[in-house]
Amino acid sequence: MLELHKLIRDVPDFPKPGIVFKDITPLLRDPAGLALSVELLANPFRGKGVELVIGAESRGFIFGTALAQALSCGFVPIRKPKKLPAQKASITYDLEYGQDTLEIHCDAVVRGQKCLLVDDLLATGGTMDACCQLVENLGGSIVGIAVLIELSFLNGRKKFEKYDLHSVINYQQE
Repeated sequence: MLELHKLIRDVPDFPKPGIVFKDITPLLRDPAGLALSVELLANPFRGKGVELVIGAESRGFIFGTALAQALSCGFVPIRKPKKLPAQKASITYDLEYGQDTLEIHCDAVVRGQKCLLVDDLLATGGTMDACCQLVENLGGSIVGIAVLIELSFLNGRKKFEKYDLHSVINYQQE
C-alpha cells in the first residue's frame, strides 16, 4: 500500500518561525496518493446517509468536492469573508495568533440534513469548531468529521468528542 505520509512535505518556519507546515501539494500531484486519500477519507462514512459534504476554505474544497462525488452527495463551501454573494451566516473565532471569520450561505443546509465536514488538517481545532457551529446553527446534523492530517500532539480532537472524527494520517509529534 502507498505510504501517504511520505507524500507530505515538511516546510519549517512557515507561516512563521517555529511552525512546521505540512505541505500536501506533493500528495495532490500524485494520482495514486490523491485517489487513496479520497477513498480513505470517504470509507468510514459510506452507508451513513451523508447528504452534504462541507469543506472549509481552501484545502477543504479540494477534498470536499472529491468526497462529495465519492459519497454521491452535494458539496457546500465555508468561505472567508466577502466571498459569498447571497445571504450568509458568519462566525468569528480565535486563533493562536489572532482571530478569523468564516461564512456559509444561510440556505446551504436544510434543517436535519446529514452533513460530513472535511478539511485537510486538524491542529488545535479552531477552524473546524467554527465550521461545526455554523452548520449546527443552520440546523444541520453532523454525521462526522474527516481530515487528511491530524496533529494529535496539539490535542484538537478534544473539541470534537461528540462527533465521529476520522483522520487518515496522524502525527504524534512535530
